Amino acid sequence: MKKISILLVLLLAFSCGKKEHDLTVMGTVKGLKKGTIFLQRVSDTALVALDSVSILGDSRFELHSELSTPEMYYLYLYKNDNSENQLSFFADKGITEVNTTLKNFVADAKINGSKQQEVLTEYNKMIKQFNDKSLDLIKANFEAQKAQNKILADSLQVVMDRYNNSRFKYALNFTMNHLDSEVTPYIVLSDMYNANIKALDTIYNNLDDKVLKSKYGLDLKKFIEDVKLKETTE
Repeated sequence: MKKISILLVLLLAFSCGKKEHDLTVMGTVKGLKKGTIFLQRVSDTALVALDSVSILGDSRFELHSELSTPEMYYLYLYKNDNSENQLSFFADKGITEVNTTLKNFVADAKINGSKQQEVLTEYNKMIKQFNDKSLDLIKANFEAQKAQNKILADSLQVVMDRYNNSRFKYALNFTMNHLDSEVTPYIVLSDMYNANIKALDTIYNNLDDKVLKSKYGLDLKKFIEDVKLKETTE
């Protein structure tokens, strides 16, 4: 009985001493034998490292960080051959799992964790289709101008303008359908910052209270205030 009591005391002491983390990021990088993985976030416009782990043979990793509000985090891979890769994900408290490969660190990444990441993945999937089509139109327009085919170039420009308008409408509708997600103010700040003030106000004024108090909710509030101030002074 005495030995069992001592063991229970030791186990209790260990569990009490184990630090609880707001965010745990774990996963694997298939094919990685040697390198360093950093967990980063933006602070005052600069990326700062919050945690790091050296990989020596075992491609599994685990990183930790404090986290007060959901926001974008980054995994940065530095290899000894000086190649660098960085992927982003929307972090929230709890566990985020990232599994990827050394060959295609960003493209092969499978991220599971926060509900905010699921929303962002849905948005990025559609936006990529818009962006790919826009690049095709830009290339075709360039070739038409190079060939001095003004009629074709002008026609392509009309299509490009219409397509960009459709992209904006999609982004606007998406944000209005996700007013309860911290991803919405992030999308506005990163992808809709040139929208007119009426659209910005409409989105902001309809955000859920918890989103208004989040990092990007507060950032969006300041951004809108700055836009309004600039408009009144011009």
